[in-house]
Amino acid sequence: MVRAALRQAEGTLMFGRRNASMPIDATVERGANEAEAAHPFVAGKSKSTPLAQEAAAAEPPAPIPSSPGGPAAADRHEALIRSETFRTIRSAVFSSMNMSAALTMSRQEVREGIEQIAAELIAKDRLTLSLADQSLIVDEIVNDMFGIGPIEPLLADERVTDILVNGPDQVFVERGGKLELTPLKFRDNAHVVNVAQRIAAAVGRRVDESSPMVDARLADGSRVNVVLPPIALRGASISIRKFAKRNITLGRMAQQGNISPTMVDVLRIATACRLNIVISGGTGSGKTTLLNALSRFIDESERVVTIEDAAELQLQQPHVVSLETRPENSEGLGGISQRDLVRNALRMRPDRIILGETRGTEAFDVLQAMNTGHDGSMTTVHANTPRDAITRLESMVMMANGNLPLMSIRRQIASAVHMILQIERMRDGVRRVTHVTEIAGMEGDVVITQDLFTFRYNASAYEEQVRGAFESASLRPVFAQRAAYYGLEEALLAAMQS
Repeated sequence: MVRAALRQAEGTLMFGRRNASMPIDATVERGANEAEAAHPFVAGKSKSTPLAQEAAAAEPPAPIPSSPGGPAAADRHEALIRSETFRTIRSAVFSSMNMSAALTMSRQEVREGIEQIAAELIAKDRLTLSLADQSLIVDEIVNDMFGIGPIEPLLADERVTDILVNGPDQVFVERGGKLELTPLKFRDNAHVVNVAQRIAAAVGRRVDESSPMVDARLADGSRVNVVLPPIALRGASISIRKFAKRNITLGRMAQQGNISPTMVDVLRIATACRLNIVISGGTGSGKTTLLNALSRFIDESERVVTIEDAAELQLQQPHVVSLETRPENSEGLGGISQRDLVRNALRMRPDRIILGETRGTEAFDVLQAMNTGHDGSMTTVHANTPRDAITRLESMVMMANGNLPLMSIRRQIASAVHMILQIERMRDGVRRVTHVTEIAGMEGDVVITQDLFTFRYNASAYEEQVRGAFESASLRPVFAQRAAYYGLEEALLAAMQS
């Protein structure tokens, strides 16, 4: 049992701001002395235990299978983390820990100290727990301290692309484009809210009953959306779009069947020729991934300004300025919108402006930028077809300036946007670029487009995996003359004919 006198002798905890990069409730000031750093636990310097020897040496948590041990194991996991035994061990760990010292230690070192406290308490109170159950309890506590609770192992699983928390009892993941339920659970709704608030606080944002929705990001860049009660009726909701640890290139996308090698050549030339490109697709279709892949062809000598709600882009160029929006504070002041950032970016002497997603009145300013010397700019929109993307741009421009005539808006779109890439997540879970569409100008009051490439699926061969082929229209692209200016016309025509 941990004694209060020893705890006071070790150092008093001081609570302050939360930080998701620190252990849970690690809101102490960094004033630990050498003795505290050496002895973070009142029970004494952590020693190796049988449980510690059983733990993996690597610091990141190991990925978990979708249903480890089947339903019985899932039920046992749920019962254990919601039991009085778990609460007792967790309380003993936090009451005996010197947070100032723990901040200076690695995950594995803190884990060993937690294992020692748990082992001593189990032995003293003669609790009936297997080594596997002890290890599970320690994992849950460590994940609470260093990460985002029970879903921390999912971040280490490279097969998982989305993590969807629907209250304390449901955690879904997307693997291979398909959703599946995991056995992971939170202790209660307060546990989910606590994790959500730590994620938001790490990027200077807040989420509570007065402000129940927030967009944030994790330390690795993964995008997070949080919705709390009373807006979320069945408990707090956390939606995480994972940040790919591997840099996805167009070449790798061609190997995976997302795009054809010929399309890669044409898109490389289009980016080098500084075409203004709009990437269109549904939610989760891979628009940002494709935008990241395209950005690799931007010349390193160019100054690029990126604008996003939650920073996701991974540009590799040396001269990149990243801007991020800011929500209003509790008094309704201090908000910085994407439109504000686009206007400000024009004063920053950018060669290209890359907008993570166009969803509102900033569309007017983006088109203005594309038409005023910022060639090579890129953005994404939500739309189901290239033609729908044009219509959506029209609607968003009208939101910004309803007095503009529709003909003027369409002429501005036809002049500003050179190419639309349509990407789709198909029923087999594979993302494919279904259209590479060029805007050829205006004819009367209609925006003229031509498809350079399309994906044609084989309707006669219905299988679980979608069958089809990428087809080239073998046309001379409208931007061939622009490619000639950059010395790439021959390469473009050769790619279209191959």
